[in-house]
Parts: sequence; C-alpha cells; structure tokens
Amino acid sequence: MSDETCPVLSVYYDGACPLCQKEMAVYRGLLPLDGVGAVDYVDVSDAATPLPEGSTRGQLMARFHVRRANGEWLSGAAAFLALWARLPGWRYLAWMGHLPGAPWLMERAYRWFLRHRPKVQRWLARQG
Repeated sequence: MSDETCPVLSVYYDGACPLCQKEMAVYRGLLPLDGVGAVDYVDVSDAATPLPEGSTRGQLMARFHVRRANGEWLSGAAAFLALWARLPGWRYLAWMGHLPGAPWLMERAYRWFLRHRPKVQRWLARQG
C-alpha cells in the first residue's frame, strides 16, 4: 500500500519539546490536496495519552515515529519522509528524500540533531 492510498498516518511526537510543538503546528496547518487519508497527531509526552501496544513513552519520545494504517512503524528520517509525502508543499521533499543516498544522509543528520536537541530546546526556551 503506498503512502497516497493509506487512509491514516499516526504521528507520535514529543509535545513537551518546544521545537517539536512548532514543527507539528506547521504540519497541522496543512491539508492534503487530494483529501485522501488523515494524519493523526499523538502527543506522547501527555501521560494521559494511551500508547500503542508494545511501545513505551520513552521509546516514542526518543525519536520521531509514525505508524501507517497497516501497522507498519517508521522512525527517524523514514518517518519524516512518510509524513512529508502526505503534506501539500512538502511532497517534493519526500520525493527528494528517496533519491539514492538521501535516506542515509537524512538519518545521519537526524541522529546528529538528536544528540544536540537538549541544547536546541534550551536555546528556544531562552528565546521565549
């Protein structure tokens, strides 16, 4: 099943992260051009949010995750590519992200970001 025909994509993100909050707000503001499927945004930092079976809050907050309607989990760069493929104005990034070598490079950049995320969060908090 392709991203375009999959009816639902669930996005699991750290809502306690100021950067993540801003990024998800941008994504939420976009509607699919073709109207196919929905994107469900799940804030896993909220202790009241039920988690999918077999997952932990720590696991879901440590990296960006999406889950396709067929139950397939993606994380990191692959998760971003799956989300971007659904969003108008971002689909070109998903296309570019599937060029040879791009997923590998994107995953390395994402891992680098994860190591520096606490510093980025502190800086954003100071910016108000």
